[in-house]
Amino acid sequence: MPPAPPRPEGSHLGALLRIAPYLWPKGERELRIRVVAALVLVAAAKAANVLVPIAYARAVDALAPQSGVGAVVAVPVALLLGYGLLRVMASVFGELRNAIFAKVQARAGRRVALEVFEHLHALSMRFHMDRATGGLSRVIERGVRGIATSLNFLLFNIIPTIVEILFVSLILWWMFALSFALTMLGTIAAYVTFTLIFTNWRLHFRRQMNQTDEEANTKAVDSLLNYETVKYFGNEGHEARRYNESLTRYERAYVRSETTLNMLNAGQAFIMSVGLTVTMLLAGSGIASGTMSVGDLVMVNTYLIQLYLPLNILGFAYREIKQGLTDMEQMFTLLAVPAEVRDAPGAPALAKGPGEIRFEDVRFGYRPDREILKGVSLTVPPGRVLAIVGPTGAGKSTISRLLFRFYDATGGRVTVDGRDVRDVTQSSLRAAIGVVPQDTVLFNDTIRYNIAYGRPGATDAEVEAAARAAQVHDFVARLPEGYATRVGERGLKLSGGEKQRVAIARTILKDPRILILDEATSALDTRTEQEIQAALRDVSRNRTTLVIAHRLSTVVDADEIIVLQDGRIAERGSHAGLSAAGGLYAEMWRRQAEAVAAAEAAARAQAEADLDRPRGRLGESPA
Repeated sequence: MPPAPPRPEGSHLGALLRIAPYLWPKGERELRIRVVAALVLVAAAKAANVLVPIAYARAVDALAPQSGVGAVVAVPVALLLGYGLLRVMASVFGELRNAIFAKVQARAGRRVALEVFEHLHALSMRFHMDRATGGLSRVIERGVRGIATSLNFLLFNIIPTIVEILFVSLILWWMFALSFALTMLGTIAAYVTFTLIFTNWRLHFRRQMNQTDEEANTKAVDSLLNYETVKYFGNEGHEARRYNESLTRYERAYVRSETTLNMLNAGQAFIMSVGLTVTMLLAGSGIASGTMSVGDLVMVNTYLIQLYLPLNILGFAYREIKQGLTDMEQMFTLLAVPAEVRDAPGAPALAKGPGEIRFEDVRFGYRPDREILKGVSLTVPPGRVLAIVGPTGAGKSTISRLLFRFYDATGGRVTVDGRDVRDVTQSSLRAAIGVVPQDTVLFNDTIRYNIAYGRPGATDAEVEAAARAAQVHDFVARLPEGYATRVGERGLKLSGGEKQRVAIARTILKDPRILILDEATSALDTRTEQEIQAALRDVSRNRTTLVIAHRLSTVVDADEIIVLQDGRIAERGSHAGLSAAGGLYAEMWRRQAEAVAAAEAAARAQAEADLDRPRGRLGESPA
């Protein structure tokens, strides 16, 4: 599924409406009280802010000489104290508001992030195969940050400032003249209009920065996760060039963004300076005509400068709000992605049973125009072992994915103990199935954590018992940190065989009644494969087991072997019967036997050549 296209601006309101329930959560009385208290403090802070210039102006008038050069000036202590108290109250109310609202904001961000995270885990394998994990993590990260940014600027900056502007305009109209209110409103209107138009124009640079940032992060994560592959092919320079290309695009967008920001700041300063000049001319005219005092001039000037301070960051605030809302929309877009595989309404849990598996005329394709399975029917009786072999692309792994319900069959049905897997809950179905995959990926945590992942909450004794059953305990015991040893990113600090043993121990701890071995030893050397096979035989005893294999030597003991070809069952039977039939299985067995014999002959020849090669003394070359 390709990334969702950006939504139109009209959906910004939708993002705000989506976040509203998280700010007024049901049953959370404390959080609701905090919201109300924060809004009250916002109003109180703005009220104190509006009164500050009036107290300042009256103090200036009281300090100004009333007559003559030798007039005595009385210090207006009450006015000055009132002025100081109002400034303190405005500041304290603002800080209290932030402190009280912090918990509401943090809780909303946590809940949204958790909901998106849980939803991503509920989406199908198809979605995750088409999306970059690094990009998804950035979408969640920016979305949560967007919630905090948008709420802070909207609730505590933009909306209160608009209310303050209206109050100040009414005060100037009432105390002086309409011309003062119109000049202030005109200045602010021009300032806001210029800021919004200019900021809208430069927003695409911000979008470019985000896109290139996400692209660079995705490439970095992908490259580092595939560290070994990069080293195998010596492509460090290639990876650095790819990463640098993304960083270069980010650099260009960043430079353009910063340059246009300087232009925005210059335009804002010009508009505000013109407004201040006109206001001062009007006040000077009022003083000359005797209708205004010096304190009034100071008050008007203070009001305009006081409003200029929050408006000074309007461009930044608008851009951050717009970007925050966009980031929130992208995050909520993930929540809107429907889950391809869902539990049926009122679906019960899969009841405990012997573990019989049936595929009844199953059809499936990853794409509508390419069917992978074309009417496959098979049965695995409880406690028996069924092996599925066949050429690459025949649909072997698809069968295990349908059983585990990563996908739903497009035709026919899959049943466990007689119940269609689509009629029971996914969690109960998957709890009954254990998987040992070919490519075991471990978490970057300790060996104990990775084994205990099979059953979180298992005791140390249970973890060690599972490790012994998987023949990995002795290896772990020899490590300096034992079970506390960290395995590294994707388990890179362990060998292939060690990772497989940890995966087996994890599955043993889960204790499923159905076991899927999906080419669990195909990537291992022969000796390690034999050791792992011994552990797998112990694990699969008394469990219904589905073995998907490439190496036929691993399935000779299976109760039944099915040969898939082009999405259909070409042959079925025991190893002996299929070998004697001389069909596809016999041909595959012959080719693998010849390949093994050729490899062994080459190894013997190399060993003989090494023995026959003349050797000099230590540090010398042969003559």
